[in-house]
Amino acid sequence: MRNAFLLSCIAALALAACGRSDTEVGEFKNDWVGNEIKIEALSDPKVEGVTCHLSHFDRGFWDRVSKGNWFEDPSNASIACRQTGPIRIGDIDDGKDGEEVFSQRISLVFKSMAVRRIYDAENHTLIYVAYSRRPVEGSAKMAISTISLYGQNVETAESD
Repeated sequence: MRNAFLLSCIAALALAACGRSDTEVGEFKNDWVGNEIKIEALSDPKVEGVTCHLSHFDRGFWDRVSKGNWFEDPSNASIACRQTGPIRIGDIDDGKDGEEVFSQRISLVFKSMAVRRIYDAENHTLIYVAYSRRPVEGSAKMAISTISLYGQNVETAESD
């Protein structure tokens, strides 16, 4: 029993040491057991002038203790992307599956949350999809945000 308690304390300290990420712009507690909603500002590394804000759930110490699942956060996330400056598109993957622009772990081993960009050339739109990924069990939890490029003076890598 004592070893289990010590292991729990060490795990809690390790989780608390993770701290705030460089991309985090906000956080707030949403219940009395210390669970938090965290908001991150993500810049697309290949598309200047676009910022995505991703919100996700971060389980608190007491929630982890009560549920016995120390090393995993829920897969829920929400995303909103907006033009925040002149848009300049670099060398992006314009295939149907697009490309991943952001990823972070939400469990100790397997589960991660990712953001993928897909370019819809026919509709002149950038699509950003936030989703969770598990190698064994897929998850249908996702969120989507789009940025219309219609009528905008968008620079591309080819126009240099």
